[in-house]
Amino acid sequence: FLMKRKTHVKISRKEVMLAKLKKSCSFTPKKLKNFVMDFLPVLRWLPKYKCKEYIWGDVMSGLVIGIILVPQAIAYSLLAGLKPIYSLYTSFFANIIYFLMGTSRHVSVGIFSLISLMVGQVVDRELLLAGFDLNDDAPPALGHGSLQNDSQSNTTAFNLTIAGMDAECGKECYAIGIATALTFVAGVYQVLMGIFRLGFVSMYLSESVLDGFATGASLTILTAQVKYLIGIKIPRSQGYGMLVTTWINLFRNISQANLCDVITSAICIVVLVTAKELGDQYKHKLKFPLPTELVVIVVATLVSHYGKLNEVYASSVSGAIPTGFTPPKVPHFNLMLRVAVDALPLAIVSFVFTVSLSEMCAKKYAYTIRANQEMFAVGFCNIIPSFFHSFATSAALAKTLVKTSTGCQTQVSGVVSAMVVLLVLLFLAPLFYSLQKCVLACIIIVSLRGALRKFRDVPARYHMNKVDTLVWFVTMSASALISTEIGLLVGIVFSMLCIIAWTQRPRTALLGQIQDTSFYEDDGEYENLSSVPKVKIFRFEAPLYYANRNYFLKSLYRLTNLDPNLEAARRKKYEKKEKQHLKKGDHTTANGLGIGETTLQLVPKKIDFQALVVDCSSISFLDTTGVNTLKEILKDYKDLNISVLLACCNPSVIDSLKRGGYFGKDFGNMQEMLFYSIHNAVQFAKDQK
Repeated sequence: FLMKRKTHVKISRKEVMLAKLKKSCSFTPKKLKNFVMDFLPVLRWLPKYKCKEYIWGDVMSGLVIGIILVPQAIAYSLLAGLKPIYSLYTSFFANIIYFLMGTSRHVSVGIFSLISLMVGQVVDRELLLAGFDLNDDAPPALGHGSLQNDSQSNTTAFNLTIAGMDAECGKECYAIGIATALTFVAGVYQVLMGIFRLGFVSMYLSESVLDGFATGASLTILTAQVKYLIGIKIPRSQGYGMLVTTWINLFRNISQANLCDVITSAICIVVLVTAKELGDQYKHKLKFPLPTELVVIVVATLVSHYGKLNEVYASSVSGAIPTGFTPPKVPHFNLMLRVAVDALPLAIVSFVFTVSLSEMCAKKYAYTIRANQEMFAVGFCNIIPSFFHSFATSAALAKTLVKTSTGCQTQVSGVVSAMVVLLVLLFLAPLFYSLQKCVLACIIIVSLRGALRKFRDVPARYHMNKVDTLVWFVTMSASALISTEIGLLVGIVFSMLCIIAWTQRPRTALLGQIQDTSFYEDDGEYENLSSVPKVKIFRFEAPLYYANRNYFLKSLYRLTNLDPNLEAARRKKYEKKEKQHLKKGDHTTANGLGIGETTLQLVPKKIDFQALVVDCSSISFLDTTGVNTLKEILKDYKDLNISVLLACCNPSVIDSLKRGGYFGKDFGNMQEMLFYSIHNAVQFAKDQK
């Protein structure tokens, strides 16, 4: 039987688009109000804020995150190649803007190690191209002229007229100029993606790609911090293969290691790791995480200051951190052109991490987020702070987990965290002058524990899915050994190729009947299945399209042990030979047999089936090549008096077959060619004469 399809009214796409355009362009006070409240979600939830119920959790989580944020912000400035004050600016503005625009109640937006690394790589490259020394301990650039070098003081002054800046600018000035231009462009990309609703781009970043990218970038971060751990003063490696070249330079200069930094690093790592492990072990008993990083920074700063570690042992320190805010400045347009390409992967990674964490929190605490608004929120968390000497931001997993575990209820906690950072910015920043850089490196390395622990999950990941493990390994290797941006691109492309390869060579099987039932399963996977006499049932577990057409045919011919084209060609060959012998008046065939025995020679291999049932339940769509392939096997098998029956086709496949003329002009034979279950097709085949 054939089920009657519903008739769908055809809607003109042009009319729909015009209606949407008219609706979006119309202006009413109510629509303006909804637009403002959608753009600033804080206007919706803040008036409904339950102060007595939420305030304690928000204040506590805000204080804890603020205490964690300050040392991390100072530490991550090493990754970004910028001064610590800019990291503090970034943390402050990001929390305030996300409070106004974000839809997630729990996510912590601010400085993030992977984003800082990506910013730092662009900054270092542009500094190198501009002629600056990448040595962190080089004095600030001074002097006049377009480009001057002083080998004794190792300083460079650079006239930035080529970059659209008329005034001379030192290394620090140029570095933050690059960072703000990069951040502004990344924010613009994110806002444009939100306007054009391009959030679907994040779907191409699978979990394996993101994990591999995070792990590979973590190895790069770890490598970049080793020189601070042991106090070796070498320039940061640039270009592809930075991880390998950095380790080579480290081993070449290992004799220059600073014993003071090595001892300090060893003590700090032991303290931090021990505290983290104890915190993980007893987290159910602790109301909030131990502020280990802050304690380590305070103690290390006091020891460095009173022990004069910089003067006596030449240990690298953070240096002067100014208080207050510098006047806002528009990012330079010419610098934006230099970093426009680099901003694209930065924008995508920042958005993907933020949305994935937001969705994770929303699912856990039973509320909804708006992914498009999240893109706007992250975009403006980059655009607006770029005018205030800040660099790119994103949601951070570790701080988000801490936030949720310390009683956070809304983004009011973000404002509390921003106030803690503001306190440091206005009053406490100069106190970190004597803080050793090796201590900051220890904080960064210990914060990578989560990403580096992914190596322990490789056996379980491999057991679960070998292809996903391969995608993870390729992405991780490319991110670590080539560069983070190339690694992300390689991961996306490789994962897509794996999907294409999977659809090109999917599983195929002949099905057998489960005894005394109307169900059929893979004869190669299950025992005690009975074959159906005179009927072959073929399953193809993928869409049928141009890339897997040949594999479909080869698998069908191999499993049914019959290639209709070869069989038809062989028959024609024998018929031709028989005609030649008959013309000569010879009553024997070319094989020396009588005419009565010719039929046996025409079909030496007995065909053991008269109907072929194709299980289309796993074929999600057909393209033109797929339809033509099915039409081809229909014709070829018909020439051998074998009927081809299709079973379990979904509506889109049926429509494709109709449009392709598979069922004839008037679909008259459709009832004899298409069936809604395999069993119906088998029963029809058995009833055929």
